[in-house]
Amino acid sequence: MERYENVFQYPYSVIDDVPFEMKGHWRDEYFHNDNPIVLELGCGKGEYTVELARLYPDVNFIGVDIKGARMWTGATQALEAGLKNVAFLRTNIEIIDRFFSADEVQEIWLTFSDPQMKNPRKRLTSTFFMERYRRFLVDGGIIHLKTDSNFLFTYTTYMVDGNKLPLLFRTTDLYHQEGLDAETQRILSIQTYYESMWIERGLNIKYQKFRLPHDAALAEPDIEIELDDYRSYHRDKRSGLDKAK
Repeated sequence: MERYENVFQYPYSVIDDVPFEMKGHWRDEYFHNDNPIVLELGCGKGEYTVELARLYPDVNFIGVDIKGARMWTGATQALEAGLKNVAFLRTNIEIIDRFFSADEVQEIWLTFSDPQMKNPRKRLTSTFFMERYRRFLVDGGIIHLKTDSNFLFTYTTYMVDGNKLPLLFRTTDLYHQEGLDAETQRILSIQTYYESMWIERGLNIKYQKFRLPHDAALAEPDIEIELDDYRSYHRDKRSGLDKAK
């Protein structure tokens, strides 16, 4: 991917020595337009990033992940399809705020993120990450969470409700939810590689989207949540605990 024009690789070891000069200039230096920017954090193979870009040619999409072997799939598909509204950023999500300036991003997608049941700080909807998102997400920008994990969905629900963040939509069974408008169905019909496995296994896919205002005080939920009984496809959870905060 070193030769790919749509891929930028800046892990911890690089960004400390080489500042990301395109921060604040994604539109004029890469996309060459003034369209909104949407991130997919933990994009894996990049299926969601690429398919969203196909659906919305007037929106810029950036997939972010640290694992290049997975990202190669989406980056290659985007190049072969000639999609100019797609980029991929290979880096640690913990330092995501080093790559974007204030108000540079309009929306964030979190698709099947690791629930990090043992470490609240690493959950992508924790206060640790939400405070970082605020540094580059527009005031009231939208965050989408699509997950198979009841633990992460419940944790995020407590985060949103407890901090009074504006909720736009929530369902615990996306593909059996009645009354979805055509636009929502269009977006949510995209299925990732891992999602298809969860559905095959019989798990409900959960989804919610909410706004993240800049001025709302954020606090972690102080409540124990039942742990998922697995940690990835066909793999049981390591912990013997039944609940965690």
